[in-house]
Order: sequence, then C-alpha cells, then structure tokens
Amino acid sequence: MHEEYERLIAKLKSIGKEYNWELLDKAYKAAVEAHAGQLRSSGEPFVIHPLQVTYILAEMEMDTTTIVAGMLHDTVEDTSFTYEKNLKNFGEEVANLVDGVTKLAKIPYTNKQEIQAENLRKMFLAMSKDIRVIIIKLADRLHNMRTLKYKPREKQIEIARETLDIYAPLAHRLGIYKVKWELEDLSFRYLHEKEYYDLVEKIAKKRKEREEYIDGIIKTVSDKSRELGIETHIDGRPKHLYSIYTKMKRQHKELDQIYDLFAIRVIVDSVKDCYAVLGLVHELYKPMPGRFKDYISMPKPNMYQSLHSTLIGPEGIPFEVQIRTWEMHRIAEVGIAAHWKYKEGGRQNDALVEKLAWLRQLLDWQKETTDPDEFMENLKIDLFTDEVFVFTPKGDVKCLKAGSTPIDFAYYIHSDIGNRMIGAKVNGRLENLDYELKNGDIVEIITSSASKGPSRDWLKKVKTSQARNKINQWFKKEKREENIERGKELFERELKKHGLSAHQILKQEFFEAAFRKYNFNSIDDMYAAIGLDAISSGKVISRLKEEYRKTLPPEEQKQLLLEDEKKKEPAKKRKERTVPESGVIVKGIDNCLVRLSKCCNPVPGDDIIGYVTRGRGVSVHRKDCINILNTMEDDERLIEVNWYKGKAASYQAELSIKAHDRTHLLMEVTNVIGDAGIPLKAINARTTRNNVALMNLTVEITDTEQLERIINRIKRVPDVFEITRNNK
Repeated sequence: MHEEYERLIAKLKSIGKEYNWELLDKAYKAAVEAHAGQLRSSGEPFVIHPLQVTYILAEMEMDTTTIVAGMLHDTVEDTSFTYEKNLKNFGEEVANLVDGVTKLAKIPYTNKQEIQAENLRKMFLAMSKDIRVIIIKLADRLHNMRTLKYKPREKQIEIARETLDIYAPLAHRLGIYKVKWELEDLSFRYLHEKEYYDLVEKIAKKRKEREEYIDGIIKTVSDKSRELGIETHIDGRPKHLYSIYTKMKRQHKELDQIYDLFAIRVIVDSVKDCYAVLGLVHELYKPMPGRFKDYISMPKPNMYQSLHSTLIGPEGIPFEVQIRTWEMHRIAEVGIAAHWKYKEGGRQNDALVEKLAWLRQLLDWQKETTDPDEFMENLKIDLFTDEVFVFTPKGDVKCLKAGSTPIDFAYYIHSDIGNRMIGAKVNGRLENLDYELKNGDIVEIITSSASKGPSRDWLKKVKTSQARNKINQWFKKEKREENIERGKELFERELKKHGLSAHQILKQEFFEAAFRKYNFNSIDDMYAAIGLDAISSGKVISRLKEEYRKTLPPEEQKQLLLEDEKKKEPAKKRKERTVPESGVIVKGIDNCLVRLSKCCNPVPGDDIIGYVTRGRGVSVHRKDCINILNTMEDDERLIEVNWYKGKAASYQAELSIKAHDRTHLLMEVTNVIGDAGIPLKAINARTTRNNVALMNLTVEITDTEQLERIINRIKRVPDVFEITRNNK
C-alpha cells in the first residue's frame, strides 16, 4: 500500500465521519491498476496525482462519493477505463462525477479577455450539474499548480494564466477561499516571477519584526478576552501574496502602506462573542474610520461571514482583525464544501440552511432532507438555463440564448456573416440551420459572396431578437423596392374586395390618420410594410375606411356598415361555400387557393401532402411524389391536407402502358376503357425499334379504387406486360 494512501486514510479517520472504507480501498486499487506504468512530468508514478487530489478533497471533509470520484478522476481521460466500467464498479453517482470532470478537461482556453473568461466560467458551471464536479476539478488544478515546476516554461505560463482567469475566480464564486488564495499565489509566482520574489524578499526581511508585533497584539486580546470569560483562538493571518501585489498595483502604494499586511484572526464559539470581542478590540486600539465591515449581519453572496475592522496598533502601525465563529471559519475556508458536514445525529443545521439563500437561487434545490447522502444527491446545480455556450473555430466562447440555432450564432458574430450564410458545421459536421446548439459545440459558419441574403424562412428558425431584427433590417433595406411593389399589389387587391376604388380612399387626410397609428412616414413605407408582411393590407384599409366613412352622409355611413356586416357571415356557411373545386381541404386554413399538382396527378384515395408555394397557394402532391421527397428538408413549407369526403368530383390520371406491338392492340385497350364507362381524355402511342408499343393515356376517374379497377382490366389485355401510373 502506497504511503500517500495511508496518509489519506489517516486524514479521513481524523475527521470523525463515517466513510465507506471498502469502496475507498476498491477505488484505490482501480486507480493503481488504471495508471500502472504511467509517469508524471516529475518522473514519479502517476497514481500519486489522484492520491494528492483526493487528500485535498479530504481536507475539505468531502463525502465518500466525492473522494472516490477524485481517486478515479483521470481514469476515463488517460487510461482504458470507460464510463461504463466506472458505472458498473462504483455506481452512477461516481461515474457521473468522473465523466463531468473529464468533460471539463476538454474545454479549451485561448482568449485572455475578461468577457471570454467569464463566459468560460459560466460554461464550467453550466456543464457541471453537480457542484462536486467543480470541487474535484479545483482540487485537481491545485495539485497541478503545486507541481507546475516540472513543466516547460511556456506551459507554466499557459496553465498559470488559465488558473488565474478561470479556476481561482470559480473558487471565489463558491467561497472556497483556502483554494482560491493558493491558486492565486502559485499563478502569481509563474506569471510575474520577478515581482513575486521581490515581494517575498521584502516581506521576509521584516518577518521577525512583524511576528513580534502580531504576537504582542494576540497576547493582549487573548488575555483581555479571557478576563471577560470568552474563549478565543487567535492567530496571525498571513496576507497572501497575490492580494498584496494587486492592492499595491491598484492603489499605487508601497508595501509599507498596505494596512492589512498585519492581521489577526479571532475565532470564538458564538455570534454574541464575536460582537463582544469587537467591542473589546475597539477599546484597546483606535479603529480607522470607514474600515469596519459587518459580514455577519450582511453576509457576502457566497455565504462568507466575519467582522472586519482595521485598527491603529502600537507604534501607530495599522493592523486588520477578523472575528468569526468556528462555523463561519469553516465556510470561509472551504465554502460550499462545508455543507457536506452535519451536526451529530445526522440532523441538518437549520441555521446553516438559512444562510443558503444565494445557493437556492443558483442551485437546483430539490428538497430538504435529514440524510446527508440524499441531500448531496439533490444538491445539483442548473445555472444559466437560459443560456448556451458555444465555441468559434478559433476557440472563443460565445454566450447565446438557450435554443439558439447556427443562424443566431452567425448574426451574433456579425450581420454580414449572417447575410452571406449558406450553411453551418457543428463539431465538424454539416447541420441543418434549425439545429439547436448545445453547450460546448464548435460552430463554423459557411458563407458565400454569391449569397442572395437571408431567407424569410429563417425568421421562423431564429430564437434571438438580435438575429430576427437583423434579418428584417436586411429585407427592409435590400428588398425595399420589391416590397413596395408587392405591398402595392396586395393593397390594391384588398381594395377591390372591399368594393372601393383608389380614387375614393387614397386621400392625404385619410392617410395621415393611418400613418400616425402605424408609424409610417410615407405611402412607400406603408407599401413596404405590407410587402414585408409586417402588417396586413386589410388592417390598413380598415383604418382608412374609418376615416373615409366619417366624410359620408349618415345614410351612406349606415349603408357602408351594413355591407361590411353582410360580408361577415357565420364561419360555417363560409366554410361550406369555400370548399375548393379540387375537393381538398387544407388543415387550419379556409378559403385557400388549392391546385392539384400535374407532376403526380393525385386522386381521392391517394395519400397526399400540401406544399405552400410563393403566390400560388397550396400545391397538392402524392406523398410518394419525387418532387416532394426532394423537398422534405424544407419541411416548414409542407402542410397537412385531406380529401373532402362530401365532394363528388372527377380527376385526371395518367397511365403508361408497355406491350408487344400487334394489330388491333390500341383498339382493344381503348375498348376496355370505354366498356368501363371511363372517359378517355388523351392518348399518345408509338412503337420502338424493338417492336414495343408505348402508350400514354389520360383518363378521368373519381377515386383510386376506380383507377385500380381499370388498371387491372388493361393488364388482362393480351401482350400488355407493364402498366404504371405516371409520377414524374
């Protein structure tokens, strides 16, 4: 057994919690097996890394599941182990945690901009539905940073920058300050080597002097607290180096001017004692104005609580004091991780739950429970459900509205890219433009200078108002003349329906009222809006008619109103009257122009589908029509249609016949059709060089059953060897 594993077990036993020792031992043996023969950059066996990561998790007092997942966190990424193997050996919870850590490892980091870093941090949280995935990842990164000296200089800078931009802020967001501070200091050491060692040297020079100064304050506060009957634990709080460095840079100060370089931390048993000690230190030392913060009555968003005050100590040297309870101290050190520990008897700390207001907003808080394992199972996060995070081909991460498509992505990048877009690749594969983007997708937009601009269909596919507005802007600008022409045509057609002439209604005073209501600046603006389908011509004409009616004598006004009412017949009667001559009903639409397609000549009994054409209503096809099969991808223009059962009508069908040519063949075929009482509308016949007769007939039938009967009769004519229904 490795000494690192023995150290881990000793640490876990010292915590005083119940652990599944058998499962831990099984995980250790699996990690040894999985990483057998692997070495780290330092030359030591690779298994030391998961053991060290697990020890960091043990210091946070994490549960068995998290410890086991920490032991196995690199198995899926670096070995022959699989998700399925972990699922089988360690259960779904462990397998999911390992899988989550593995996925986070694959997220690339390239851009140093703050908005990019923030989007990446959000992506980490969005992809980690269980908060323990982040905690394991932070422990993994902390150990990697501790051993960064074995990496090449270029790699050191890359990893340190990523740590400072992504992982340290994540630790801060989750309130895990102990990890945050160490990550920041280690990153500082590699990113700003000279400044780091200069600061270390300056602090070291005055170390003895500072320790004597702090020890004096600690003794005074400790003695006075004891006199008041308050038990305290006081120590000097070392200010971490990166914090000092950033404060010096931000405030343009030297080391001696940093007030809280000298600091003590006082830990007591109760909140009442916190305020008592605060009163005591304010009596002993003069507080600096404006330097007191009460984070107990007003906790930070990540649950941090303490009293902070800066005071003038002996010899006029400022120092900072932090006062907190033991429970507050645990939360300050390990943040969210602290909530995996419960009071004796397994009962949940109700006071602690009250402090979780921020967590309730961020996490999928399913229910309270007295079972720690069940509680942890429920402590899953579902952040940013309204957002999706995707990459550009260069590795930049972009944040879009959930449900966004490649079209939304294209217009998010630039209007010109959206307008010239002809396709999209997602993760290297061509995808439909209505593909719903998922977290971590790499999206590449394919453009062409020959593109004629966006399609109106895109307006149905996009999810973001930004993309929708840009598409509409393009149509308004690029197609204005076309829209004006189309709008004028629609307007004049609607006028005729209302029985009005342009001379009657196109007057300046009528238009001004409509312009005010619909924000038009000119008649061309009105026509363009109608042509763009931004407003219906009927709505505009109704408004104009109101103004027109006001100018008429009372009798004529009344007559005009009666005519309008007459046109509004009950829907049932209107429906009965508007059944199309084709005998086809379009689902959800009355009074729709319908035509039977000549390419496949559908007849009652055929399975049919409608196709919405531009300006020619609905074209009805057989479902097996080759033209429809070729347009299935454009399915938003397909519409459900049905045969009208109460309609008795005749339909034309084309038949192709092949037969061995002989005398009287054509006469016998036409006699069969005549005997069946079926009208023959057209006939075309010829003979090939191989003496095969080819006949194309058009017959008039009422449904597919009648057509089948005539086909069967023709088949029985001698020498006919093939008969098919035309479907071009």
